[in-house]
Amino acid sequence: MAIIAIAVIIPLASLAVYGTDSARISESVDDSKLQVISSFYPLHEFSQNIGQDRVDATLLIPVGVEPHDWEPTIKDVQQMQSTDLIIINGIGFENWVDKLEENNFSGTIVDTSNGILIETHEEEHEEHEEHEEQTTDTHDHRLGDPHIWLNPVLAKIQVQNIANAFSNSDPENRDFYQTNAAAYIKQLDSLDSKIRTELSFCSNDFIAFHDAFSYFADEYGLTQHTILSASDPHGDVSARTLEKVISEAREFNIKIIFSEEAVNQKTSEIIANEIGGKVLILSPLEVVDEGTYISKMNDNLENLKEALC
Repeated sequence: MAIIAIAVIIPLASLAVYGTDSARISESVDDSKLQVISSFYPLHEFSQNIGQDRVDATLLIPVGVEPHDWEPTIKDVQQMQSTDLIIINGIGFENWVDKLEENNFSGTIVDTSNGILIETHEEEHEEHEEHEEQTTDTHDHRLGDPHIWLNPVLAKIQVQNIANAFSNSDPENRDFYQTNAAAYIKQLDSLDSKIRTELSFCSNDFIAFHDAFSYFADEYGLTQHTILSASDPHGDVSARTLEKVISEAREFNIKIIFSEEAVNQKTSEIIANEIGGKVLILSPLEVVDEGTYISKMNDNLENLKEALC
């Protein structure tokens, strides 16, 4: 009897699971909508705000997974091959894009960094023309820094780039996309104004975990020091590096050391203990498990205010 029961139940259970998965997949794909895949969460949220119910938006890198380390599976590549648009940050953040193109990927890739680096370089050149060598070094450094989304002013350009891509692919809904983008850009304007106002009379130096906040710091007149000098938050921290960061913290009277959600906080805690300080989170929004872009940036602002004001 037990064998007979197993023989009957397993196929029924498998059918139920398969049916549920098939229903979920069929519900998530609507051929009447623009099919969009965004590489990681901030871009996914931008796409959702712009496209709303006219777009079927999918997040490629799962929530909670570090984008720096992620590589697409065969299933991911197949999914990307069948979509209308792939939204990426650019500036080398998605290192798997080159492999797609090498394998004759036929889809449309939207690089949201278009127009940003050129404008940043020109602004620096105007501001620091008398310091040509310093300007060149700064620009070279930023060429390897992909974290443009952490600067709300640059995030506005990313949003507009996405809206333009949607409009070009789906001209019938152009006004809808552009109107939604304008509304979201107003929210980013308000965020920018709030950050600018609330940090304007504070001190400048802060210690981030890895090199993620250079665009943010430059926008708001801050100076970023880092525990890890790389743009990838998973490098090794040597004893010499710890000594250097502790020395900088004492030099600039820094009492708060920032860590991130997806890294071991032990390193930041060691530094904080040495200076009699504490650890707070300064999120690069690379690994988001709750909240929105606006709410997470406001959380960052509150923690920066505690550190600087």
